[in-house]
Amino acid sequence: MARLKNLLDIFLQPGELFVADAGYQIRTILGSCVSITLWHPETCLGGMSHFMLPTRGRAVKRQELDGRYGDEALQLMIDDLRAHGVEPAQCHAKIFGGGNMFPGQGHANGIKVGQRNGEAARELLRLRGIPLMKENLFGVGHRQIIFDLSKGDVWARQIKPSALELEALSLEGKLP
Repeated sequence: MARLKNLLDIFLQPGELFVADAGYQIRTILGSCVSITLWHPETCLGGMSHFMLPTRGRAVKRQELDGRYGDEALQLMIDDLRAHGVEPAQCHAKIFGGGNMFPGQGHANGIKVGQRNGEAARELLRLRGIPLMKENLFGVGHRQIIFDLSKGDVWARQIKPSALELEALSLEGKLP
């Protein structure tokens, strides 16, 4: 997935987020992590997160918020957008990721991390009254994401593990 012409390119690592104007594109690669994108169509301001877990499970002070957690990443993006005069309920939200990176591998509680992350993203947006316009969640493998803040477009390409990768996992005892 190529860089978009005339836009500054930002690549998010896990736990990062970025809020900016129409002069940017934001990219990331997601496995079981999830990205929430928020975009305000009138101002072309928006942001994207790349969170690893739904929540840390305990309250923290505002200055301790951490983008690794979905609830905290969303709050940080909301705070940044509000600082620019944008109310989050006026934004369009899209969510991506939550892939199963180890297909066939059992999980003790029956719930996969990616699934928990995707379900949490939906609920976080619902609780804040932010309309969810599109989602591309779950499945097997990872995704490449590009968010064009000039138009609000998000491109997602899901890449499934190859037969050779699945065979290697099986040989390593990671698949039944």
